[in-house]
Amino acid sequence: MASLSKINNPTTKKARILLAPLDWGLGHATRCIPIIKELIIHEFEIWIAATGDQKALLQREFPLLSYVELPGYHVKYDKNRAFTFLRLIGSIPKILIRIKDEHRWLEEFRQRVGLDAVISDNRYGLWGEGLYSVLITHQLGIRTSLGSRMDRWVQRLHYRLIDRFSTVWVPDLEEGMGLAGVLSHPGRMPSPPTRYIGLLSRMAEVPTAMERPIDLLVILSGPEPQRTILERILWQQLGDLRGSVVLVRGLPGGGEALGGLPNVQVHDHLPAGELNKAFLQAKLVLARAGYSTVMDLVRLKKRAILIPTPGQTEQEYLGRYLAHRQIAVCVRQKGFSLAEALLRADKFPYVTVQEKKDLLREIIAQSFSPARLG
Repeated sequence: MASLSKINNPTTKKARILLAPLDWGLGHATRCIPIIKELIIHEFEIWIAATGDQKALLQREFPLLSYVELPGYHVKYDKNRAFTFLRLIGSIPKILIRIKDEHRWLEEFRQRVGLDAVISDNRYGLWGEGLYSVLITHQLGIRTSLGSRMDRWVQRLHYRLIDRFSTVWVPDLEEGMGLAGVLSHPGRMPSPPTRYIGLLSRMAEVPTAMERPIDLLVILSGPEPQRTILERILWQQLGDLRGSVVLVRGLPGGGEALGGLPNVQVHDHLPAGELNKAFLQAKLVLARAGYSTVMDLVRLKKRAILIPTPGQTEQEYLGRYLAHRQIAVCVRQKGFSLAEALLRADKFPYVTVQEKKDLLREIIAQSFSPARLG
């Protein structure tokens, strides 16, 4: 593997690549970690554009890379599911303005630094004329919960944004309907060449000591206030659970301390290696139905209970789809009972999913070859 001390050496003749994750929760940043590792192996010059918790998380994992501040979309959720959905709809004009702003930002940054390529995880303004631009998204088929006509209309608008990119990488399995169902396998594909790159997960199946197994691992994530709402719901019930619990709050920047529960070990954040070990030691995982978390769970073949973020229609669809595929238990946040969820998980006929190894490495080698970038 390339020495990190060689990364971003201005004398290198390797391509200079900008990578930027979306700022909705930590999942977009965590699923970029395997991509960054592959770029390091190829000794590319890497810049990371991010902000807030996403930037903090990646800086902890890759402290020697170059970072630049890129403001996020700052979309806010509501305590109520219906209001959350309305707030998301109302945020569309602001998001479109932000997309134009980040496109102007990219042009200025490109002139100042010089870029050979950009990899954008769901940031739709990060494309440029004559610049090889990759969009990472698993959301090609849109589910609004407002009916098929609205879904098709939103997809058309979505594809107008996607069509500006050189290529699309879909983090899913190509076979069948993959892990994301119609989200990643729509009836109509976008115009740019689209490639399924397999599951993007920073987790690995490695031998680990099991002398102290974890009965329940809780992974919190996602935008506020819903992250805190779920944390409070769970905190009221975790003390009644027999067995060991590890709670990872999804706060890489730190947060206010929680009151102590004797059976619960609390972490604001865990680096990838420690989180990987916690996953492997866990008998059962409870998490949001965020797609990045789902890919981690499938990679490690873990039994899981998923709680979709209320009002986030993608997660609600994903939870139902995965439950139907018998990949995970899915329960609603409203009226959530930990005891009932654990009983369901105990009786659930979990199935595992097989994936192709080294697919991402092949695609990165092909995508950023000298012939491709000129």
